[in-house]
Order: sequence, then C-alpha cells, then structure tokens
Amino acid sequence: MSKIVNLARAWLTRNRRPFIFTDKNDEELIYMDCENLGLYVHIPFCKSICSFCPYCKTIYDKEKCNSYIDSLLREIELVCKGKPKKDVTSLYFGGGTPVLALDRLEDIISALEKHFNICDGIGVELHPSNVDVDTLRKLKSIGVTKISIGIQSFQKKYQNILGRNDIDIRKMADALKQVHFETVSMDFIFALPTQTADDLKKDIDVAFESGANHIAIYPFIDFTFTKSSVKEMPKKEKRKLLDEITNYCYQKGLKRDSIWTFSKDDKARYSSMTRDCFLGFGCSATTLLKDSFKINTFDTDAYCEKVIENTLPTSLTIKFTLRQRMVYYLFWKAYSTQVDSRDFEEFFEKKLSRYYGFELFLMKAFGLIKESNKVYKMTLKGAFYYHYFENFYTLSYIDKMWSVMRKEAFPKRIEL
Repeated sequence: MSKIVNLARAWLTRNRRPFIFTDKNDEELIYMDCENLGLYVHIPFCKSICSFCPYCKTIYDKEKCNSYIDSLLREIELVCKGKPKKDVTSLYFGGGTPVLALDRLEDIISALEKHFNICDGIGVELHPSNVDVDTLRKLKSIGVTKISIGIQSFQKKYQNILGRNDIDIRKMADALKQVHFETVSMDFIFALPTQTADDLKKDIDVAFESGANHIAIYPFIDFTFTKSSVKEMPKKEKRKLLDEITNYCYQKGLKRDSIWTFSKDDKARYSSMTRDCFLGFGCSATTLLKDSFKINTFDTDAYCEKVIENTLPTSLTIKFTLRQRMVYYLFWKAYSTQVDSRDFEEFFEKKLSRYYGFELFLMKAFGLIKESNKVYKMTLKGAFYYHYFENFYTLSYIDKMWSVMRKEAFPKRIEL
C-alpha cells in the first residue's frame, strides 16, 4: 500500500525525496500574503472516547479545559500580535467536542475577531447529545452560522458496531426547527460491515427529515492506532456502495460539493479542509501557508507549557518544494470533485497544463475526469478512485505521522 503512494508521490513531485517534517520550526507565521485564508480551532475534550475516532482528544475535565482555553487564547496572540487585521473565509471549531467549552467559545471568537474579519461564517462540530434548544441558541448568539452533527448512523446495529448511543431524533429535530442555522450538516460513516445502500438511504432520508440541509458520508478507515475492531469493506463492495448513494443523492436533487458531501442548496456548506491556506490553533491543529505546512503537538500538557513560555507549540514543519506544494494543492482541491486551472494559475503563477498536462491527459483517457471551460471535473469513476487513493494516503502518511505524534510531543523528524 505505502509503495503505491510513494511511487505516486515520486512521480507527481518529479523527485524521489520524501516529504520531510522536522523540528526546525518558524518562530513567526507569515500569513498576510495568503489569499482565501481560513481558520481552524481544535478543542480536544470529549466525555467519552469513541474507539474508531483517530483525532486528538482527551477526557473532559473542567479545570483542564479552562487552562487549555487560556493557552489557546495566548497562542492566538503569539501568532497574530502586531499584524494588520485580515479578511479570512471562515472559522471552524473541531475536536473533540467543542461545546464542552461552550462558555469559552465566545472568548475564542472575540480573540480571533480582533485580528480577522470572518467573511463566510463560523462552524462548530456537535455530538448528537449536544443538539438541544439552549445549546443551539447560545451558539447562535455568539455568531455561529454552521453546525455539523456527528451522527455516524441512526440505526442501532451500526451504533453498536461503533460504540455509540441511541439518538433522540425527535428531540434533535424539534431543536433544529426552533433555532435556524445557515448550514445544518450531519455526518455519516459508510462501508461498515454488512452495510447496504438501503441502510444509507434510510439515514440520508432521516437526516433531511430531521432538519439537515447538508450531509457528509465519510468512509470508515481502519487506523492502526485506534482500538476499533471494525473490519474494512472490500474494494468492489465499497465502490458499488459509493456509486449507489451518490446516484441516490443526485436523484433527490442534491448538489455534490465534495467527494463525501451533498447539499440541498448552494448556501449550505461545511468543509474545514478545502481552503488554499489556513491557520490552525490548539493541540494537533495544522497550518498550511504558501510554502510550508506545520502541525502543533498532540500533547495537551506540552501544548500549554510551550505557549506559557511564549513559544509557538509547533511540533513539526515541512518546507515544500514547488512540486510538493502543487501536489498538496491539487490533492485537496480535488476533494471538491473539480479543479479550476485558472485558480491554479492564480495561486502558483504557472500553468497547470505545463506541469501536469500528461497526467490530465491520462485521467481523461481513462474516464476519471472531464474538462469544460478549463475546469476538470471528476466522473463517478474518478470520485471512487480519488477516494481509493485518499484511503492509501491516509494509512500511509497520516496514520504514520499521527502514530508517532501521539507518543512523542516533539519528535525530531518524520519522513513520509
């Protein structure tokens, strides 16, 4: 598996050199020249830990959470102090369960709004148990415009597989009727053992009947460091399932705005990863700039200690070569199922066809993409193979990096 990803990396970057992350980190983040900049804040606290979840998280403790938020506010000042106020696309809170720090989210938003104009709204991830009228009203009162609810499945058999509790659908739907948000997204996991297209269709229908105007259907990925015992679905079954649910969403008149997401209308969007550049705050948060990518330590105690010392809590940084940055750009742009060559040219001041004309030719020849007015759009076949390669990438690169960083707060070097 890793050999395939490494060969693809070497071919696309025209270099056998791996992606090298080191502890030679910048003392200042240069972001003022970044267009389409987004913001992300990581709140790692959960009341219980789901066995399948790979993200950086820890059991909630009120005192520890408040101490963490104080450090997060300090990190924002370390990164932004002395710089002019800048327009950004959006702000997303992920985790963990961000609303466990509900009383402090306004502090974080206020701290960021001192340095940024947030143009396209604020999004927060929610556990289904958080979806009640009081919580939603509080979120709306502090400026939240988008919410994403981690349903995973409405069905008991899959809740049992994932170790999740029953969802009070009626209570959730009633709360969403009373408090309106621009985007109400609901997340689901597909490719679980014995899961069928009919199972997913039922979940999709219940989601929209319960107040969603956007859904995300993510594949189950078996990370090596999680304690999940769930077996991964074979490739052929997974492709058939993905195609069936995609066609079902099209039949319902939904718009596909990324590999995994579908919406009822153009305004309903929820994605914290498809931006050209972004700043990440909090433990495990990542920052993508024009020529570099950095990731904060996964250790919440080490994170707080670094910030108290007035030092950025960066664990590792990679300085991209031009080709590496192009590959990173294209990989995540493709997540939206299309790449506009004019956007590429504006970002890099170089023509896409000059650097990847042969690859685009092959993808068109194999029926993976279609071109119209300088925009390359994925076919159903192309979307599946993007998913298939993304799964390889996740297990070969992200799994390896996160495995190390979960054990070492500040590793010296990682090669991917």
